[in-house]
Amino acid sequence: MKLMSWNVNGIRAVLGKGFLNFVKTAQPDVLCLQETRATPDQVDLSLPGYFPYWNPAEKKGYSGTAVFTKQKPLSVFCGINKPEHNAEGRVITLEFPDYYLVNVYTPNAGSELERLEYRTKEWDPAFLRFVKELEKKKPVIFCGDLNVAHKEIDLADPKGNEGNAGFTLEERAGFDRIIQSGFIDTFREFTKEGGHYTWWSYKGGARAKNLGWRIDYFCISPALRPRLMNAAIHADVTGSDHCPISIDLK
Repeated sequence: MKLMSWNVNGIRAVLGKGFLNFVKTAQPDVLCLQETRATPDQVDLSLPGYFPYWNPAEKKGYSGTAVFTKQKPLSVFCGINKPEHNAEGRVITLEFPDYYLVNVYTPNAGSELERLEYRTKEWDPAFLRFVKELEKKKPVIFCGDLNVAHKEIDLADPKGNEGNAGFTLEERAGFDRIIQSGFIDTFREFTKEGGHYTWWSYKGGARAKNLGWRIDYFCISPALRPRLMNAAIHADVTGSDHCPISIDLK
């Protein structure tokens, strides 16, 4: 079973950049998208064989998430049970027989760190509480753009980016708490070295030079570790400033 996640940086834009060919070739069983920036009625998108679920932001052309799945879930719900965090369409949860799948687009701290306090003192704790509550019922997989490079190995220029959005001590500590709570960063189960990134700036030819950040993740409950066969970054897939990531489960 292949699960994939991709921050598409606008679903309408990526549709003109080979998105349908990507889906046809990759054939994921579940595809989680972030930063869709559209409502379903604004998008001419048909994926035969998939059940579509959308959580657009209240603000037009902003944020938003969507999930396309071949297996119909038992239930679907949006948000994280906290109304103050739900207006931006950042989370969709699908319940399957033996796990919950949570698709998340974590708020960015902002270029001037104007949302750092909200992100680290409100959102991060609320999201972690949400997935831990789910985990009391059945194992959890959560994936998406978490907008943080966890360790120095996860970005090309750690020294030059100390204190910048996505690599502040506060954001990194938030990811530490995810790991300390028991969740597993699946990619690091298979790949220990650096040089593997999921986002590149559009400036300065960063992608061609592989000057990137690893800020997109699949994390799983320990109970699912025996089923985890692989975790990958698909850096060859273009169309967005992020690339897709995936895991394979038995």
